[in-house]
Amino acid sequence: MFKKILIANRGEIAVRIMRACRELGISPIAVYSEADRTALHVRLADEAYLIGPAPSIESYLKIDRIIEAARRSGAEAIHPGYGFLAENAEFARAVRDAGLVFIGPRPEAMELMGSKTNARRAAQAAGAPIVPGTTEPLRSLEEAREVAARFGYPVMLKAAAGGGGKGMRLVQSAEDLPSAFATAQSEAASAFGDPQVYLEKAVARPRHIEIQVFADEHGNVVHLGERECSIQRRHQKVIEECPSPIGDPDLRARMGEAAVRIARAAGYVNAGTVEFLVSDETREFYFLEMNTRLQVEHPVTELVTGIDLVREQIRVACGEPLSFAQEDVCWTGHAIECRIYAEDPENDFMPSPGRIAELRVPTGPGVRDDGGVYPGAEVSIYYDPMISKLAVWARTRGEAIDRLRRALDEYVIEGIKTTLPFFRAVVRDPEFIAGRLDTGFIERFNRRRAEAQTEVDGDAERDMAIIAAALASMKRRTETRFEQTDGRSATSAWRMAGRIAFTR
Repeated sequence: MFKKILIANRGEIAVRIMRACRELGISPIAVYSEADRTALHVRLADEAYLIGPAPSIESYLKIDRIIEAARRSGAEAIHPGYGFLAENAEFARAVRDAGLVFIGPRPEAMELMGSKTNARRAAQAAGAPIVPGTTEPLRSLEEAREVAARFGYPVMLKAAAGGGGKGMRLVQSAEDLPSAFATAQSEAASAFGDPQVYLEKAVARPRHIEIQVFADEHGNVVHLGERECSIQRRHQKVIEECPSPIGDPDLRARMGEAAVRIARAAGYVNAGTVEFLVSDETREFYFLEMNTRLQVEHPVTELVTGIDLVREQIRVACGEPLSFAQEDVCWTGHAIECRIYAEDPENDFMPSPGRIAELRVPTGPGVRDDGGVYPGAEVSIYYDPMISKLAVWARTRGEAIDRLRRALDEYVIEGIKTTLPFFRAVVRDPEFIAGRLDTGFIERFNRRRAEAQTEVDGDAERDMAIIAAALASMKRRTETRFEQTDGRSATSAWRMAGRIAFTR
């Protein structure tokens, strides 16, 4: 077992990996930018090394500085977490060339599955169904027109070199294609340094369901079941569940087998996730992509299977076989996770950086909060605005929703805007409660809220009109005047007492 592991990341995932290191008796080493000098992951590490200025391109994305920090610290291995360099084959290769262990897949598997078009071909060769579309990047707008016409609109344009919603555009008609093609290429080039895009037929109201896979260097490949990731905004997940509310063990088995075949075909080692689109009506599923790293939403799988994925990652990186076989994996209860972001849901989820004035994290039975902040911590403008991941477990989905409501209501974050109010509304939404989920859920949810608010506003206007009419009537009744003997008029005390007054 390793004595020291350097964590090439920040925030809540760095803290999560440090906790696994502590339990294994391993010394966790942190790296940090100038903006993160007082960050929680720095405070919790045994050692911490400055790797550059605040912008990630000058710090957390600097391969040579991270490897140098590992050498200085005496770490034998590097865990990349997720994001930043986690799926960068060049980084994995540089770690290996430096005589260190990369806690993740081999760079060759990263390169194969990191290209979405290569991954589609590999999945197809492994016998997994793929969404109808191209398996090569589009060479021109004209080719895009021809392919889109062949498959029929709507279609999706996607970056060939990456995911996370970057370089992705839904195209409803031929008229929209030129601008969408140009925008997708520009965004892909900016996000991944590669402007290539490919095209898929858009699946109507699909569920986004992923399968967690794990492989070791001894030929063992298993899956740990599915996660429901359909609730997304701007193609990024915000709520995840395990298992899926779709509740189909046969579908789980078929998708799991397909995911294992894909992982074997890629020569995959360590933790990874195979993502699928699933038709809610036909139960047909299509390979979407493979994420060659630990996923943000891994806690829900841990809660339901009882398997510590980070601990298993470290063991496998040491050359040990998996500590479980496929028949050992069982799914108990239900888990749901909300990604708590420093964003303003009332302003199109715009980032809300700033200082956390007060923080009160929910606790109690079945509640887990993977956080990376503390009271007084600064949410930086330079990085992803995720504050924490709140996950709950219970025996049934209904009980998990009840527990999640309670935990969200207990959660207090002051000083910045957060997505907590949004989640509190979602977990009380009838469609969410019924499990009627797909990638268009948030759009429909926002529309329902707007319609409900319009009704409330209409009711409020009617109530105000009634109140105004009553007040006007009362005013007229109380302002009846009579002539006094000196010729002046005054408000009738009799009238104010509710009796009719007469002048004589």
